[in-house]
Amino acid sequence: MKSHIADLISKAMDELVAAGVFSSADCHPPVIERTRDPAHGDFASNVAMVHSKAAKMRPRDLAERLLAVLPDSGLVSAVEIAGPGFINFRLADSAYRMLIPEVLKQGHSFGRSSLGAGKRVQVEFVSANPTGPLHVGHGRGAAYGAVVADLLEAVGYDVHREYYVNDAGRQMDILATSVWLRYLELCGEALDFPSNGYRGDYVWDIAATLHREHADAYRHMAEEVFDRVPLDEPAGGDKEAHIDGLIAQAKKLLGDNRYRFVFELGLNVILDDIRDDLSLFGVDYQEWYSERSLAESGAVNKAIERLRGSGHLYERGGAWWFRSTDFGDEKDRVVVRENGQMTYFASDIAYHMDKLERGFDRVIDIWGADHHGYVPRVKAALQAMGGDASRLDVLLVQFAILYRGGEKAQMSTRSGEFITLRELRKEVGRDAARFFYVMRKCEQHMDFDLDLAKSQSSDNPVYYVQYAHARIHAVLRQAADKLIDVQPSEGATHLERLVETHELDLMKTLSRYPEVVESAATNEEPHQLTHYLRELANDFHTYYNAHQFLVGDAALRDARIKLILATREVLRNGLNLLGVSAPEQM
Repeated sequence: MKSHIADLISKAMDELVAAGVFSSADCHPPVIERTRDPAHGDFASNVAMVHSKAAKMRPRDLAERLLAVLPDSGLVSAVEIAGPGFINFRLADSAYRMLIPEVLKQGHSFGRSSLGAGKRVQVEFVSANPTGPLHVGHGRGAAYGAVVADLLEAVGYDVHREYYVNDAGRQMDILATSVWLRYLELCGEALDFPSNGYRGDYVWDIAATLHREHADAYRHMAEEVFDRVPLDEPAGGDKEAHIDGLIAQAKKLLGDNRYRFVFELGLNVILDDIRDDLSLFGVDYQEWYSERSLAESGAVNKAIERLRGSGHLYERGGAWWFRSTDFGDEKDRVVVRENGQMTYFASDIAYHMDKLERGFDRVIDIWGADHHGYVPRVKAALQAMGGDASRLDVLLVQFAILYRGGEKAQMSTRSGEFITLRELRKEVGRDAARFFYVMRKCEQHMDFDLDLAKSQSSDNPVYYVQYAHARIHAVLRQAADKLIDVQPSEGATHLERLVETHELDLMKTLSRYPEVVESAATNEEPHQLTHYLRELANDFHTYYNAHQFLVGDAALRDARIKLILATREVLRNGLNLLGVSAPEQM
């Protein structure tokens, strides 16, 4: 519909160019929007207001000139000028009826487009540290990132989905040391577990595997392990210094090979668990990118040398600092510590430089909202290295807060007190979890009502949408039971019989689907699609409650079957983009 009106306006513009009203160089593609008030028609364009200066006339006068040469169309019932020069278009009912055979013909492809054809986009999301299972807080980023990627793909982009594995650095050392200390306890050693260690049951499980397969081979006396280690916080010391001391002891007592074995065991068990969790949640990646590979390939050193070569690094206190304040950051950032160790920031700089050098037209990072302060410094580093920082978009996602029976669930990976994504999926199902997670803008706080997600009522939005799809299949089963042929006729045959208000409302909503997909994709706003599907389901349920479909009038029955089959297709296509199933029975 929108493209048809754009074509009409473009032809009228060509006529005015030929008449010398303005030059082709002054022409801009017409902007066409759906009207908010049906009293103003279906679509409106500001084309006359945009081009009035070039035409040297008032917008309303230019609008009149455009209308005078606007081609006739059987799909447009009325065109009028409103306000300072808007052109409003009202579509004929036949325009909406013509959409139905188009939906049925295109099937699963309906709503897809080539808007982003030829452009490569990388979407990196979740990327949680492999120090514990994914919890419900990570689920929102997983669902949001997956749907954004699928939406972009639906409008023609070549999408590369990526998970950045933080398999190096201090947190992984804390995990490895936590596993080893639990292993020592299983060996019979009595020790005070560090307050800053990872305490979840999963740490015990990994330690049990180590003990089961290697007995006492990795055992050391507790007194030896804690010898000269700074006191922990409960004993009046510093918890950070305490855990760092234990990490140093683990490396010293185990040696490089045995420490690396414990390290890799913890990493691989948790990473495999994360992979399985995400796959069962309908989230898969083209690449799992290792942070460690950046150091091994020399990419981190290369990034630092590029910063040094561009004059944006300086030494202070034995450390090397990136002068990020030159690019608007609040303070300069350390990239190499006094002891020569690279910081997390150094790895992130190298990783993002690598992203741009892989040739993506656009790079999208989906981070937790607590990383908002990290955005300007990463962009600053890219700019300092001569990269195009405008190619990087960072979308911040607020963690979801889970409520069960009105009570807020506590979540902490370090303490081990959290509800895993796997538990959530098993309790409410993948469909409800995926749908609920993307119902709001990513930057908005979200309360996840567990009881509502499990309910089978019209108050549950995903159930309401899926029930519309299932109801259509129920109609088809009823027809089969009554030996009624519901194989629809071809083309637009009998569609003129669709004259009821509920039918016209449903067709108008169906016509918006391609626009919603495009808008949700280009604005990275999956919630637009969830809201649309709820509206479409409501229109269908209202139609279902008001009219019979399997009527005796064969022509009317054929038209109505076509309409509900088109509705089924759009419901299925939309749910598929959300990673939600479209059940035939409920």
